[in-house]
Amino acid sequence: MKKTRSLHFCIVVAVCVFAACSSPKHAVKLEYKDYEVNKTYVPDTGIQQLLLPYRDSVNRAMGKKIGVATQSLTRKLPESTLGNLMADCMREKASQKFNTNVDAAFVNYYGIRADLPQGDIVLGNIYELMPFDNLIVLQRMKGSVLREFLNLVASKGGWPVSGIQMQIKDKQATNILVNGKPLDDAADYLVANSDYVANGGDDCKMLKPIAQQSKGYLYRDALIEYIRALTQAGKPVSANIENRVTYVN
Repeated sequence: MKKTRSLHFCIVVAVCVFAACSSPKHAVKLEYKDYEVNKTYVPDTGIQQLLLPYRDSVNRAMGKKIGVATQSLTRKLPESTLGNLMADCMREKASQKFNTNVDAAFVNYYGIRADLPQGDIVLGNIYELMPFDNLIVLQRMKGSVLREFLNLVASKGGWPVSGIQMQIKDKQATNILVNGKPLDDAADYLVANSDYVANGGDDCKMLKPIAQQSKGYLYRDALIEYIRALTQAGKPVSANIENRVTYVN
């Protein structure tokens, strides 16, 4: 027995010595291959069974009804029904969450990834149109900075706005009204936006140096609460074109 233990010890030591003397392994070549997933793809039944409980759980959650759209709400530049609904939601929920009066709110047009069809609105609809975990933040900015930001918005064709009315001429913002009054370059305005835009995303570099207020409030959650509140109040989930942003020659 003692002899056997000695033999085992020698083997272990030999393996350790060999491993210690071996040079570290490094990848010398990486190769990638793309596989197209289409209708001809045959699903793996084992993987399907593994994911089935999770898929059913997600489908139940995403299929939960939160309201009814009385009209089809779609995206369009320079103004759209869906954009107006989402911008009004941004402004109203920010005012409630931060317990203050928000002068204006904006939604990054290219961050809206789906329309909202007429009929039942389920949780999955909101995740489809807003798949990003963007937060609502507030920034207090000078009117001159807000004008610079609106000129950028105008150069992009116009974004959904709330509390703002303006025209776009030669890709510049003109005749800008904030809460019905002409934009004052020297005044301060409290603006709600997504943290992505406030952090300089989508070329909004003029906003990045401005301090932000955040409560960790997801814009997607705000949309869900906004639609639920409208429904519980017996109000329709709808919006109109109000000439908030128009093109002029």
